[in-house]
Amino acid sequence: MQRISLEVDSELLGMLRRSALANNVTLEEECLRRLDGTQRRSRYMQALVAELRADDAQRRERTG
Repeated sequence: MQRISLEVDSELLGMLRRSALANNVTLEEECLRRLDGTQRRSRYMQALVAELRADDAQRRERTG
């Protein structure tokens, strides 16, 4: 299993925690569900995933 670390601002973290509580899941499960796309994606999360993918593509190009 791959491990990723995300930096989120305190407002987004609070929203994620409230959503996890409302959906009766852990914070990790809520984040994974949103990253997986089973929920409506926020623009912030879409931009974050796009940035992570671009960074990964650049890293792969450099390492050949």
